[in-house]
Amino acid sequence: MSTALTGAPPELQLSAERPAAESDLLLHPDPAVAAEQAGLEALLRCWTRETGARPGPDEQLRIAVLGGAARLTAPVRYWSPGGWHRFGPATLSAGEGTAEAPVDAVTTAALLAAAAAERPDPGQVADLAGRVADSVVRTAEILAHRRTAAVPGGPERSHFLATEQSLLLGHPLHPTPKSRDGLSPAQSAAYSPELHGSFQLHWYAVDRALLAAGSAVAESAEQLTAGLLDGTVALPPGTAAVPLHPWQARELAHRPAVAALLAEGLLHDLGPAGEPWYPTSSVRTVYRPGTPWMLKLSLGLRITNSRRENLRKELHRGLEMHRLLESGLAAEWRAAHPGFDIVRDPAWIGVDHPDLGDPGGLDTVLRAQPFAPTERALCVAGLVAEQPLGTGDTVPSRLGDILRALAARCARPLPTVAAEWFLRYLDAVVLPILWLDGRGGIALEAHQQNSLVLLDAEGWPCGGRYRDNQGYYYRESAAERLTARVPGLGADSDTFLPDEVIDHHFAYYLGINHVLGLIGALGSQRLADETVLLAALRRFLTGPRATAAGSALSALLLDSPTLPCKANLLTRINGMDELVGPVASQSVYVDVPNPVAGL
Repeated sequence: MSTALTGAPPELQLSAERPAAESDLLLHPDPAVAAEQAGLEALLRCWTRETGARPGPDEQLRIAVLGGAARLTAPVRYWSPGGWHRFGPATLSAGEGTAEAPVDAVTTAALLAAAAAERPDPGQVADLAGRVADSVVRTAEILAHRRTAAVPGGPERSHFLATEQSLLLGHPLHPTPKSRDGLSPAQSAAYSPELHGSFQLHWYAVDRALLAAGSAVAESAEQLTAGLLDGTVALPPGTAAVPLHPWQARELAHRPAVAALLAEGLLHDLGPAGEPWYPTSSVRTVYRPGTPWMLKLSLGLRITNSRRENLRKELHRGLEMHRLLESGLAAEWRAAHPGFDIVRDPAWIGVDHPDLGDPGGLDTVLRAQPFAPTERALCVAGLVAEQPLGTGDTVPSRLGDILRALAARCARPLPTVAAEWFLRYLDAVVLPILWLDGRGGIALEAHQQNSLVLLDAEGWPCGGRYRDNQGYYYRESAAERLTARVPGLGADSDTFLPDEVIDHHFAYYLGINHVLGLIGALGSQRLADETVLLAALRRFLTGPRATAAGSALSALLLDSPTLPCKANLLTRINGMDELVGPVASQSVYVDVPNPVAGL
């Protein structure tokens, strides 16, 4: 069976039966070579999605660069309607019939950045190239570690932590997926989930006159953080304990406002203390086995497109969502979808001072940790992530391993099992999110990294979770019924948005990134045929349960010829921080062909 190129000439067909290992540099024994190829493929995926570029009938992608004076060429090894294309090595030539020279990811990034703008900003071109270089070097470091290091004991036995540490290549449609600007090699080893890093928290004590905190649970945030510190360091009288990321603590000491508070004795630097914590896939959210809380720390590192310091509106949003759910909404939701819930962010702690601003860099979220080590609660991005460990003749993934085991156990063809798994996934994970939007008036920024799937003992989807206090959108059309549940809702969190803005973003996060991304992963890893999965998705969206959920996203996916899609490369070229400014204008969006409506 073949996979047709969406938006390409109809005569062009790329065989899904082609061996995955053909020229697959991700399996190269040299981690640096594999990392270069991963970086190149991510850039080319971004380019094709964001510009509409398509390969020719000879299965070659050609891009005019240097004002048309040269051409970048890459063979297409697999074309994915879901966007997870696979490419061979790229070359650069001066035109038809001229010699072709191999080109690396950094050069490709500079060429594409210059080609994307009428008047390229040299600073932005250089910034992108530098961050691609950083991402490629860090990817090589990760692959080298994972190909040689023994699997650690203890926390690695947690299914949750295992997938949090599995994003070896990062976002498949981001130009700089592993860029972590400002981390030294030693810091990277300690702070990177993919390197099995762990570290002690750094602790400050804040005078209660400056304490800022909120809690929607029985214990105060001050009590909760004191419990996490567990008496390992004595707190000065009249202070509360504030946990910090160690990188952030070093950086804060150089900020004039923080240095002044330390000098005045309103802040006290207590130093590192306690048992080690483990970074999860977001880097700044940390987990410690046996502890009922995770911590979402402020971290001023530029990770992918943004500096990751907690904003006050996000902290209030976490408390609001907990109160909304506890108002009766969660009971209604569980009655319809008992296997799905939100990982709560019901408390936060930080420091208030007019010189600190917002973000002030000292605020921390306390996130409930509901997963037992034996519970198969898996980050979706980690589940589908390719694991190019240099063995075998295909690039494995945790999802691929699960599906092959299921196929062997059921004695059924792998594509058949994959299609059934996908349909069960739609019921277990996607349908509850549609219900919360349509019936509850709340849309979730449910991209793959923010989403968890629960698997039963055999590996079938049986439920899901969402986590992220940044990513809640309250529909203005639902304002009356939502504020009836929680009076004053949205006053501090800035979460109500026009329905058209929510539809626009929801289509990308749940529709493109999550669902079409899952289809693309299954197809590019030769686990299923994407056209079959797209047809299954259409049947699901037109079915009675999805229709009853009442979400506008179903009709958009079924009928719209194009979908709004976040353009990570163009966002990066424009130097935008996705966490700054109004939601409607934080990122560059483009319209892309909708493969669901095209069936």
